Amino acid sequence: MRIGIGYDSHRFAVGRRLVLGGVEIPHEVGLAGHSDADAVAHAVTDAVLGAAGLGDIGTHFPPSDERWRDADSIALLARAAELVRGAGLRVGNVDVTIVCEAPRVGPHVAAMRRRLALALGVGPDRVSVKGKTNEGMGWIGRGEGVAAIAVASLEPADPSA
Repeated sequence: MRIGIGYDSHRFAVGRRLVLGGVEIPHEVGLAGHSDADAVAHAVTDAVLGAAGLGDIGTHFPPSDERWRDADSIALLARAAELVRGAGLRVGNVDVTIVCEAPRVGPHVAAMRRRLALALGVGPDRVSVKGKTNEGMGWIGRGEGVAAIAVASLEPADPSA
């Protein structure tokens, strides 16, 4: 088994959609970023790529490349999962924690689990999503943005290998 960890954060920005875990969440502001700024999908992408020893999201989808402007981060995660499978591995499970003061993510967790699982090629039972606040501390506590932390396990695609 191989383990990878991913982290991402984005500031809130007026005039942008808020997308977390591939789900558009109603909120007065979205997240700033080159792509759709889905911090959850980005953290999971880094976790699976890291576990496979394949670098990080910036290596494969650099923000300097205009092809990725406003990209759907779930599509990028699906591409990362293809790379992992190409390396002879498959996702065992993913666990992600979203840290923000608002919006509440609890009502959207089931939809995020389904979207992430579909991109990863696994069942939703292999994807965990949790929301936490930062108890009013720091930049997250002041409501300036969102952070996400993810852990992924990978296993050989062929269990006899």
